[in-house]
Amino acid sequence: MNASSPPARGLLAADPISDFDAGPPRVSFEFFPPKTEEMEERLWASIKRLEPLRPRFVSVTYGAGGSTRERTHATVRRIRQETALEPAAHLTCVAATREEIDAVARDYWEAGIRHIVALRGDPPTGILGGIGTGYQPHPGGYAYAADLVAGLRKVGDFEISVAAYPETHPAARSPGHDLDNLKAKLDAGASRAITQFFFDVDVFLRFRDRVRAAGIDVPLVPGILPVTNFAQLKRMSAACGASIPAWMGGHFDGLDDDPDTRRLVAASLAAEQCRRLHANDVHEFHFYTLNRADLIVAICHLLGVRAPRPAATAT
Repeated sequence: MNASSPPARGLLAADPISDFDAGPPRVSFEFFPPKTEEMEERLWASIKRLEPLRPRFVSVTYGAGGSTRERTHATVRRIRQETALEPAAHLTCVAATREEIDAVARDYWEAGIRHIVALRGDPPTGILGGIGTGYQPHPGGYAYAADLVAGLRKVGDFEISVAAYPETHPAARSPGHDLDNLKAKLDAGASRAITQFFFDVDVFLRFRDRVRAAGIDVPLVPGILPVTNFAQLKRMSAACGASIPAWMGGHFDGLDDDPDTRRLVAASLAAEQCRRLHANDVHEFHFYTLNRADLIVAICHLLGVRAPRPAATAT
């Protein structure tokens, strides 16, 4: 496989039919549990707007240090009960014993939840899925994500997704050590790896080459983060080790007080990133929605992922 990516093309020149000859890509969406009543209303408005796109699944994050545990559980159960979506619950190793985590997993199984995103997790300083520093295994708990995956396999026949890091986890001793950790999670029973967000397509393609060369052949799903707040992105990237290409900042220059244009730019950049990945045989994307639907709907529309049209009625 050639890891070099084709030159970027303008979105206006792109043909969604020819770009996606095999049909539109598969998508999944990630949400975080709401903290306030207003945030809950926004989350459920977003879920209802994205539901017609028929994602493969939707995941709900687990706060650093287990801080959103009950809200995560409540959100996942409500998705299962009130929508046609397939929910996936995040679980981490932090702040709980093995028995406590196993009990949570059994509750999910009994509630009809069959998909878990298993993460090591971090103390509350972590950002976007637990990528901080200073991690210490909980006494009596699962030490690392591979241990958690193995434990979940004993609880039920879950579909299990795990995290992957195209630019290497900040706590890893080396890229090779990070890849060994990914392989351990998959050997323990995970069936899919979802990546941390990235913006350089070549970074993902080189990582995929290394993953395949290591004998890992499970789906490797790129995590896509549409960017509307560039200053916030710089803080997030610094915390999790994701690089920002030098060209990217220029697209947001002068737009601090122009949120409408920022959203248009964000949709264009994310859709082009997905197009270039698709040209290199990537057919599934996981979107970090930040609980907002407008951008995701626009990007998916550009990729050919659309709600089914109502059947025409006979006259």
